[in-house]
Amino acid sequence: MVNSTTKVRIGILGASGYTGAELLRLLARHPAAEIRTLTAERQAGRPMAEIFPHLRSLNLPTPIKIEDVHWDGLDFVFCALPHGTTQEVIASLPHGLKVVDLSADFRLADPAVYAEWYGHEHRAQALQHEAVYGLTELNRGGVRKARLVANPGCYPTAALLPLLPLLLDGLIEPGGIIIDALSGVSGAGRDAKQQNLFCEVGEGCSAYGVGRHRHMPELEQELRLAAGRPVVISFTPHLIPMSRGELVTTYVTLSDETTADDLRAALAQRYDAEPFVHVVPAGVAPATQHVRGSNSCMIGVFPDRRPRSAIVISSIDNLVKGASGQAIQNMNVMLGLIETLGLEQAPLFP
Repeated sequence: MVNSTTKVRIGILGASGYTGAELLRLLARHPAAEIRTLTAERQAGRPMAEIFPHLRSLNLPTPIKIEDVHWDGLDFVFCALPHGTTQEVIASLPHGLKVVDLSADFRLADPAVYAEWYGHEHRAQALQHEAVYGLTELNRGGVRKARLVANPGCYPTAALLPLLPLLLDGLIEPGGIIIDALSGVSGAGRDAKQQNLFCEVGEGCSAYGVGRHRHMPELEQELRLAAGRPVVISFTPHLIPMSRGELVTTYVTLSDETTADDLRAALAQRYDAEPFVHVVPAGVAPATQHVRGSNSCMIGVFPDRRPRSAIVISSIDNLVKGASGQAIQNMNVMLGLIETLGLEQAPLFP
């Protein structure tokens, strides 16, 4: 455990991506953080002021390659590398070094499920069994004791924060859950891809990963644990022409004698003391512009016209609560720091 006056020596692996940039933006105002090392394989040796001009006022180290990192000079590592490249890197780190991994490489507890959905065997299965799923508000105890935390995906974060308490309380049925999700283009990463070009994305909305998206097994894994039995969901993500933000609309079946007001009341009670999860009053619909740039999740509940049905809407910033902000929140918990350190920013509006 450290206190807020102790500087934590931090390394960020993969600092040239969008989540790396968000980590830098948020950690720059974290009173206990000292950014010591940055890596960027293709951008190694290039000043961060050139890679991200919006960060030029920060005195940041120049990125280096991972093989040139001196690990003994670090206390904590954020791994923001692409899926499939993280396992062997983290396996090679000194065992005492605490890590939050922002990729999907350690989110799935069963290596066979990982292999099925990601197309190759897991290359660090011993570490997989050590990793703790870092949905902070619902696994704070596990995160506090962890050395390696698997940061949840953005869609699972937005969907699971309302769904898990409702399943745990038996207020909704595990069957028939439908998740309809919208995300800004930054969720696809910073690499150049034709489908993410302005002319491909602008002035339109498109579904992708229909019927088989890699967040499905992550969602079903956590829902199964809450329900106590297998859960099969219908999940369809959509790409919309904005840079950041995520809106998730979930359709649920109510348990006997339960109403939408009961769901809202249960969520409000569950998250009453949580600084980053806000349950809005009846009739208020969460929106991405109400959480943009913040570590907040906003949740609203509406009755459906169908009998025994309700609609749950949640919004997050996919780069903050859906990635880098939640990663810092997990770091704070792992190190015994005040959980909100570095994350006090109000949302940006308009």
